Parts: sequence; structure tokens; C-alpha cells
Amino acid sequence: MITVRFYGLLRLDAGVREMTVAASTVAELFAQISRQNPRITKKDLEGCVLLINGKVRSRRAKLADGDVVQLMPPVAGG
Repeated sequence: MITVRFYGLLRLDAGVREMTVAASTVAELFAQISRQNPRITKKDLEGCVLLINGKVRSRRAKLADGDVVQLMPPVAGG
């Protein structure tokens, strides 16, 4: 299982800080998250910075059991 942690506005939209998902690719992970929590769209997820085990990774990265994925939406201010 993959542990997914949400940050920023994504966490507020999701209504959860963390969830567990079974997935072997990032695309599969995003699809599973959207299915489990309809308030989060794939578009929301694709706009996030993706960290796997604390390191910024590509959307093409493979996932392994026990990985921790952190999703951080972009932040802007002024």
C-alpha cells in the first residue's frame, strides 16, 4: 500500500490529511485517489508537486509497497 499525504489547499479540499492506496504507478495512484475521494479530481492532482519518499519525482516513476507520496499544490502570493 502507498501512503498519500495531502498539503495546502488540496488537504482542505480533500477533507483528509492522509490516505492509503494500492497502486504501482503514479497514474494509477491518481485514479485511485479520485475514485476514493470524488472531491479531488485528477486535474487537481496533476497540478501538484509530487514527492515520493521525500524526493521530487517524475509522474512516470514506479511506486513500491510502503512508499510515501506527498502531494503539494502550487502556492502563489503577492
